[in-house]
Amino acid sequence: MRRALDWAFRDRETGRITVAQWPNAPLWMFAAGSLAAHLMGPDDGAGRVLRLAATACLVVWSVDEIVRGVNPWRRILGAGVFGGVILLAAGPA
Repeated sequence: MRRALDWAFRDRETGRITVAQWPNAPLWMFAAGSLAAHLMGPDDGAGRVLRLAATACLVVWSVDEIVRGVNPWRRILGAGVFGGVILLAAGPA
């Protein structure tokens, strides 16, 4: 069990356990855009644009995690978020 946890959560460069990291720019932009869109309301045109931009930032973050994640957990997290965004986009409007 310990080997599996080490494999999943150990940073390949530093050797430290990494479950979460300080958010980077795309994740901050997603959070700010989502909050601003929420405050504007669902029917506001600017709110829709902000939601779209926030979603694009989340996609950028998730692809970055898939490609450059420090351990398998981070890559799996990125893939899960990316898949979730795709499923939500493909769902009923």
